[in-house]
Amino acid sequence: MENLISLVNKIQRACTALGDYSETTALPTLWDSLPAIAVVGGQSSGKSSVLESVVGKDFLPRGSGIVTRRPLVLQLHKIEEGSREYAEFLHLPRKRFTDFAAVRNEIQDETDRETGRTKQISTVPIHLSIYSPNVVNLTLVDLPGLTKIAVDIESMVRSYIEKPNCIILAISPANQDLATSDAIKISREVDPTGERTIGVLTKIDLMDKGTDAVEILEGRAFKLKFPWIGVVNRSQQDINKNVDMIAARRREREYFASTPEYGHLAHRMGSEHLAKMLSKHLETVIKSKIPGIQSLISKTIAELEFELARLGKPAAIDAGGKLYAIMEICRTFDQIFKEHLDGIRPGGDKIYNVFDNHLPAALKRLQFDKQLSMENIRKLVMEADGYQPHLIAPEQGYRRLIESSLTTIRGPAVAAVDAVHSMLKELVNKAISETLELRQYPGLRVEVSSAAFESLEKMREESRKATLLLVDMESSYLTVDFFRRLPQDVDKGGNPTHSIFDRYNDSYLRRIGTTILSYVNMVCATLRHSIPKSIVYCQVREAKRSLLDHFFTDLGKMGSTQLSSLLNEDPALMERRISLAKRLELYRSAQDEIDAVAWSK
Repeated sequence: MENLISLVNKIQRACTALGDYSETTALPTLWDSLPAIAVVGGQSSGKSSVLESVVGKDFLPRGSGIVTRRPLVLQLHKIEEGSREYAEFLHLPRKRFTDFAAVRNEIQDETDRETGRTKQISTVPIHLSIYSPNVVNLTLVDLPGLTKIAVDIESMVRSYIEKPNCIILAISPANQDLATSDAIKISREVDPTGERTIGVLTKIDLMDKGTDAVEILEGRAFKLKFPWIGVVNRSQQDINKNVDMIAARRREREYFASTPEYGHLAHRMGSEHLAKMLSKHLETVIKSKIPGIQSLISKTIAELEFELARLGKPAAIDAGGKLYAIMEICRTFDQIFKEHLDGIRPGGDKIYNVFDNHLPAALKRLQFDKQLSMENIRKLVMEADGYQPHLIAPEQGYRRLIESSLTTIRGPAVAAVDAVHSMLKELVNKAISETLELRQYPGLRVEVSSAAFESLEKMREESRKATLLLVDMESSYLTVDFFRRLPQDVDKGGNPTHSIFDRYNDSYLRRIGTTILSYVNMVCATLRHSIPKSIVYCQVREAKRSLLDHFFTDLGKMGSTQLSSLLNEDPALMERRISLAKRLELYRSAQDEIDAVAWSK
């Protein structure tokens, strides 16, 4: 069992080193999941004396006012009999303290380094490990003493003891009314059933004559789940005379054994019993919490890995590595863009919707009323005849009417090109937002976006030319077979024996209009299929083939400084990646060690 406490001690030290102990992080902390014993008490409750009795050393700062201004994580390690006692601080990893007066001074100095000499408090803990043959394996968190006026201290204490994995060691003086005890009051607020609270009664030897603490120690008053433990601390006179802790423990045992009121309770009183009881209880709690800790670690590892993947890898240092990194990021973007077009990711279907719905609807909405009105037909046919009226059919008139009608198709053709262009730009934006590495490098994101849009603009211009060329080709050469298949009516088609005025009657002109409208509709049906082919060839196909080709060419000409500017990161993001990587290393290490302990049981 002892290796369980040692394991928790090790993980706690690592958590403190990495800052994995406060509420400032978005992810849950490993620190919060580890069972710990928090020592709570009001000022002058004897809290420091209890801790020193458990350790067997005089090492805590003393004085008036608020002395403890940072949490002190006190880890006790039992070593072989005859070995020399020593202490180590986490912030001074290679320095051993054998003089415990120097330990007291270092606690004070380290507190001042974090909080200054303005008597402020800090949630950043100090880690102190003490190795001695006179201690049990145990970890305690000494919290600042509660006081009526320091609200920030109460908030800090509450943040520790309200956690479900925290065991509360509530220190209360026996010579004061327990109903007003700061430690009991705050403990009951966060642990109303007393399931996590262990009560310690100090200064029993200083109670008024004729009074005792038997009812409390026997559990008949202020009952908790665990029996109250009474201790007798060194007096101020003993402290001033530097009375040996071992001697003080012996006198404490003698006090409980020789006092009639407490004789029957002597076997479970005193600081030595308190230390053994806390060690055993902490081991039991740790063992019961291991499955939950393993679950939290596994979940947090997955969250950390996901977050690190989202932040992306750090940039390379050399120019070649930077160029390779940029190329890889661009290829990733290009692949995502293609996946949108090919239907692997959503968005490409909108382009088909232009061809299948928007373009046909636009062609269908074309109005030829102006071109094929009776007045316009008469005007163009007569102008085309010139001084010599047509003999059989007004061919030049037909051509002019068809050309003027087909010109209106240019509008829907250009609209289709522009619609596809807008959708390609939209897919570029989507691909950029979905390329995680581009979020990491704002400069590169801007350049890739600009290069892609510039390429799309060139492709749109080429597509416009090609598409309008299709429309113009239909105007430049008419399909003769269409007219040859028309029924030939000599009377209505223009008999040369009729007068010039008969040739331009309404019936005759209406027949011309109907014929031209049929031809234009046939051309629209043809263009409905050829325009999408032109657009796909000039825009979609080219975007898939060469969207970033010009950008890649420019990249090859860039020097190291220019490449570096593309891979500039937000310093806060870089710092966060480093922090997350360290936390991930901590959690993986903790997972391996906890799993090893769990399997060995």
